[in-house]
Amino acid sequence: MKLKRIVVFPLLAAFVLAGCASMGPKEQAGTMVGGVGGALIGSQFGGGSGRLVGVAIGTLAGALIGQEIGRSLDANDQRLMQENAQYALEHSRTEEMSTWRNPDSGHSVSITPRRTYQTAEGRYCREYQQTVIIGGEEQQAYGRACRQPDGSWKIVR
Repeated sequence: MKLKRIVVFPLLAAFVLAGCASMGPKEQAGTMVGGVGGALIGSQFGGGSGRLVGVAIGTLAGALIGQEIGRSLDANDQRLMQENAQYALEHSRTEEMSTWRNPDSGHSVSITPRRTYQTAEGRYCREYQQTVIIGGEEQQAYGRACRQPDGSWKIVR
């Protein structure tokens, strides 16, 4: 099993990175962030070789979704999306949606905290659902963020 990981992960990374060579910086960042997020989500499913397949599928799916989002969101959209996420995670009640929309591009993102809890180490974390609409196409993602010592929220999965 360890040998499969040694072979599969570098191959998967090579395919994702090779695809990044012809992309702009937004697409590259989106692909990498999406790939890592997809891998983390995929690792939550199955066991043994099934988990390895979950990671591979999650990585590829996340990279493709992240690439599309990165291609479409400019720096201002990304900044606004991050600000909205920070605000929602800090101030929104569970199940209360926070949304921003760029009137120039029509892009919009909403984030809805789904569950708030405290870890064994005492950190506060929130699970959330995020919906991104770009060019009329809707994509959803689920994640988890934890409050950092400086008060900001960091996505951890």
